[in-house]
Amino acid sequence: MLRSSVFDVRVRALILTLFLLSVSTACQTRGTTDTRAADEAALKKLDEEWSKAAGSRDVEKTISYYSDDAVVMPPNIPTLTGKEPIRTLWKSILESPSFSGGWNATKVEVARSGDLAYVNGNYEFNEKDERGKPIVDKGKFLEVWKKQPDGSWKCVADMFNSDLPTAAPAER
Repeated sequence: MLRSSVFDVRVRALILTLFLLSVSTACQTRGTTDTRAADEAALKKLDEEWSKAAGSRDVEKTISYYSDDAVVMPPNIPTLTGKEPIRTLWKSILESPSFSGGWNATKVEVARSGDLAYVNGNYEFNEKDERGKPIVDKGKFLEVWKKQPDGSWKCVADMFNSDLPTAAPAER
């Protein structure tokens, strides 16, 4: 009789263990599908649309690609944080009557986690100086994008700088 009750306890323990194991396995989250290729294509398209918005001098559309807490690091001025300083920068660039240009992404890479990405490439901006002489600025850029809770992407960091040589200091 004692042997039978020990056997029953072992069987019950085994059944309970198997049950708990099956429940814990069923509750585990499945690995998410790798969407990096689709996200990279979407970001390439977003970046093309963003460049077109800037090329058409649409300030509000241009800044709509940034997150509210974005950081922009333009050449020769301090870092800008948040939409208002970024709007001021883009407004000064895009409202110049002689401005034209845009940029082209050459590489887009999404992190394995699927929530961060970077885009880099080249830009060309055309303007005229105060004497009406054309200025062509060519350079490179690096953007960091973050997937938002709604699944959309926003640029959280943007840095660009010119390939042109720096100007020689003016003689005194």
